[in-house]
Amino acid sequence: MVHFLALNSIYLPVENMFYDGYAYHRTTFEQTYRCYPSSFIDKPQIESGGKIIMPPSALDRLASLHIDYPMLFELRNASTDRVSHCGVLEFIAEEGVIYMPYWMMQNLLLQEGNIVRVRNVTLPKGTYVKLQPHTTDFLDIANPKAILETALRNYSCLTVGDSIMVPYNNKKYFIDIVEAKPSNCISIIETDCEVDFAPPLDYKDPERPVVPASAKGQAKANEVAVAEAEPKFNPFTGSGRRLDGRPLSYEPQPVAANSNGQSHSVASSSGSEKATQQTQGKLVFGSHVNRATKETTKVGAGKDRKQEEEAEKKDKFNAFSGKKYSLRG
Repeated sequence: MVHFLALNSIYLPVENMFYDGYAYHRTTFEQTYRCYPSSFIDKPQIESGGKIIMPPSALDRLASLHIDYPMLFELRNASTDRVSHCGVLEFIAEEGVIYMPYWMMQNLLLQEGNIVRVRNVTLPKGTYVKLQPHTTDFLDIANPKAILETALRNYSCLTVGDSIMVPYNNKKYFIDIVEAKPSNCISIIETDCEVDFAPPLDYKDPERPVVPASAKGQAKANEVAVAEAEPKFNPFTGSGRRLDGRPLSYEPQPVAANSNGQSHSVASSSGSEKATQQTQGKLVFGSHVNRATKETTKVGAGKDRKQEEEAEKKDKFNAFSGKKYSLRG
């Protein structure tokens, strides 16, 4: 059988239930109050937490309903349909009035003396929450994790979309609840909750300095000058030596390096100089000047070889090469 109970013009269903032979009424606590900020009562500590102060009649009603602890409540502004959640600090307010933190009234878009509906709820224990500070000043704190852990002890639950206030060093830091698991409203009492941070609302990526075009050109010119000033390795630029220790019959042509770091021989003849000037460090196939230079070099080398062979023949011992004499006289 279902009855109805009148509470300040709000009718709630009440079920007759029996436990261990005793009958009791189990229902949901729901009541409307006029809200005022903490400045209207000598309890400034409620401003740095997420709990409200309710009248003593609310405690009597909650006790008769066998509400589970911790007592958590849903706050709803019917005119704007804004919802938040909170805990309760004390039951010492005047009848028909509750006191709440001013930042909570801002979340609900409430003014002093507005009507707010309070209903008890049971929230799951949170396992994950993502926070987003309003300003980058919060990141400048030496140990923001420890400060946050201390501040959240004054909160019983968190709701996605709310902006909570964390006081530190005579300064107020506002932080948005961006994400929560396993639901959008969670209890943070006696639970291990993972906390993650999103970039602050006023965070901006550092801008890279813009370098003018003239400075870029000057920097490139300096790089080229430094590269040219560095000495480069030129292979096969030394002088040749014979294994038998004899002097060379001809002097090798000196080798010079061009602007590209490549080595080339410098010929003594005017034709080779012209060919070098024409090529300017490049290989030109089919050049008549190079061909003439090669032929001249081959002829000179052939003569030098003949002279060496004749000198070697003179130095060698030749049998029966002396004068002949007759026995007759």
